[in-house]
Amino acid sequence: QVRLVESGGGLVQAGDSLRLSCADSGRTFSILVMAWFRQAPGNEREFVAGISRSADITDYTDSVKGRFTISKDNVKNMVYLQMNSLKPEDTAVYYCAAGAPLWVAKTRNEYVYWGQGTQVTVSS
Repeated sequence: QVRLVESGGGLVQAGDSLRLSCADSGRTFSILVMAWFRQAPGNEREFVAGISRSADITDYTDSVKGRFTISKDNVKNMVYLQMNSLKPEDTAVYYCAAGAPLWVAKTRNEYVYWGQGTQVTVSS
């Protein structure tokens, strides 16, 4: 059973950094593609970043490229999202997701397991 728990959200100012963490109690990270999505009020949940099973392939949505970095530790069963140079438009609830697509998918329906979300608020 995969159970994802996010942590690390908070209230920061524009330009600050945060690191989100996602833990899996089921110890299955090594066989799953992992991703971070986010959802702002009134918006659809959108793909932010994803990482392959072996952590050798990553993908990002254009708006976070160069600022966010996704990483994965298959020994510790953790996935991280390092967020630098945060902007007010990054404000959202961030969700960790896991699934078994053939690639680093960007669509929600490719991911079966979801965390409860962690709030990130960036003030201007």
